[in-house]
Amino acid sequence: MRLLKDENLSRIALVKPDKARGVEDVLLRAAQSGGISEKVSEERLISLLEQINTHTSKQTKVTIQRRRSVLDDDD
Repeated sequence: MRLLKDENLSRIALVKPDKARGVEDVLLRAAQSGGISEKVSEERLISLLEQINTHTSKQTKVTIQRRRSVLDDDD
């Protein structure tokens, strides 16, 4: 059973492999439990990606360290 256009999921996997795997897992569980009876629409795919994004969002911390040059004077 083809639930989603392969090209859509492939494009997602190119950019965010972990997100694509999450979508695959959700779709497989839904299909196994009978929750999906038709092809997944693009709107549904976007909704799944947003749900996965909120559950797996990481905080990114950026630290900038300035290196001192030999020519810098602290006198």
